[in-house]
Amino acid sequence: MTVETIMSRLLSEHGRTYAQEAGITLRDKPAPLYQLLVLTVLCSVRINAGTATKAARELFRAGLRTPRAMADSAWQDRVDALGRAHYVRYDESTATALGDGARLVLERWRGDLRRMREEADGDLDALRGSLQEIPRIGPVGADIFCREVQAVWPRLRPFFDDRACEVAKNLGLPHTPRGLGRLVPSEDNAGLAAALVRVGLSKDAAKELQAA
Repeated sequence: MTVETIMSRLLSEHGRTYAQEAGITLRDKPAPLYQLLVLTVLCSVRINAGTATKAARELFRAGLRTPRAMADSAWQDRVDALGRAHYVRYDESTATALGDGARLVLERWRGDLRRMREEADGDLDALRGSLQEIPRIGPVGADIFCREVQAVWPRLRPFFDDRACEVAKNLGLPHTPRGLGRLVPSEDNAGLAAALVRVGLSKDAAKELQAA
């Protein structure tokens, strides 16, 4: 299979970002950026990504779409929303982390994650460090946020973390961020990164692409 065919299949079959799956219309605005942060927190534990995106939908359906709404919400309401998505084992600790994180975002960046980006001033390590100040988010979570937010923060492109690059290598594709970034228009970098991660999480999808 040619690189062009692999790329076509990757994007058409697996190129939906996790933000899209969670119902987030990602824009460079405070509310959707915060919603992506919530999704990142939910994905930052050992839990199925599908469950995490369902949990995000439940929280947003409950009106918890901004740091102010999250900070002002009752802890039990957050637990209940996570429970409706079967986000088990981590529901209570995550409800606490979401409340604490929302208060930090309000205090440190006045509810606007664009201020975090401005503080970093193009320094990726600084941005990742700030993200890891959010309760529950570690290095993997910081990568999740950066992979997705590059859709609306062009200065981050091309962002492909080690996980995405390893999958690309196994598929016979260029496996550096710069090499992968050249395969698609820059605005499609987030979709390609998501596709590679999805394939890496699915043995069947990886086998199908490698067999073809």
